[in-house]
Amino acid sequence: MTTFRLKNKRRALYYRMRGDGEHLLLIHGLGSCGEDWEFQVRALERRFRVIVPDLPGTGHSSPTEGKDSIADYAQVLWALIDHLKISRVNVAGFSLGGAVALEMALQRPDCVPRLAMINSLATYRVDHWRKWLEARLPPVLIRLMGMRGVAKLVAARLFPAKWQRPLRERAVARLAAVTATSYLGMARALERWSALDRLSTLKARTLLIAAEHDYTPLAEKVAMAKAMGAAIAVVHGSRHGTPFDAVAATNACLISLFTDRSIHPSRRLVCDGPPAWRRLTRITQFAEDQTAISRLEFGF
Repeated sequence: MTTFRLKNKRRALYYRMRGDGEHLLLIHGLGSCGEDWEFQVRALERRFRVIVPDLPGTGHSSPTEGKDSIADYAQVLWALIDHLKISRVNVAGFSLGGAVALEMALQRPDCVPRLAMINSLATYRVDHWRKWLEARLPPVLIRLMGMRGVAKLVAARLFPAKWQRPLRERAVARLAAVTATSYLGMARALERWSALDRLSTLKARTLLIAAEHDYTPLAEKVAMAKAMGAAIAVVHGSRHGTPFDAVAATNACLISLFTDRSIHPSRRLVCDGPPAWRRLTRITQFAEDQTAISRLEFGF
């Protein structure tokens, strides 16, 4: 176990490093931890020096009092990068992790050459009924059902298909282990955060990976990509958990972005489905299959 002690010495950040090459930081989402990037790490570690932290209050990192902000998380990760004596780092983030990744790129625009955001937005302030529901329902449900009850609801919503049962079970176990204080604190941090007024300062080559059936409207992500001057890849059939239900597509997108590969704009990017999932559990190289890479659908 590798830990980094923050300046106040009372908090430790746990992280893993694997592979060799250009540095790449992977930031997990709400209710998750660094271990959930495993399918991506398998594909990426042969090309990159992959750094996978547990955000404060999650996984093996020190608990928090639920008072952190997205800017705080970004600053903690920059402290880790400085500790490792890395001057430039590519960053990818999923969901809440995408917000932290964008915040990192805005805090130090010259230090993030490439940025990937998976099912993330540039603001989570409540300006739409869907965001109102996502922000207001969890605290009520947690009080009524506890974390395990909420975990079952979230998992069923993320992975409803019959073939996704292993994903549901994993999601329940992971989310049920998170404290309500940590979960709700991170959710509140996300709701308070916005980067809309700073997008013009972004310098990173940016890709948005957007699921067709994500919690928030696809149209908002398309508009955000235009505002950021970013490419967007739409994963057809995927829900919010795209790194899990579309492993091949996610890895193909990340490899293409971080190796500056050209993209075929006319092909569809799709969810794995049962046959692909069975192959993924047996053959780690499947994530780098050239046929998967050729499915990418990028645009502006």
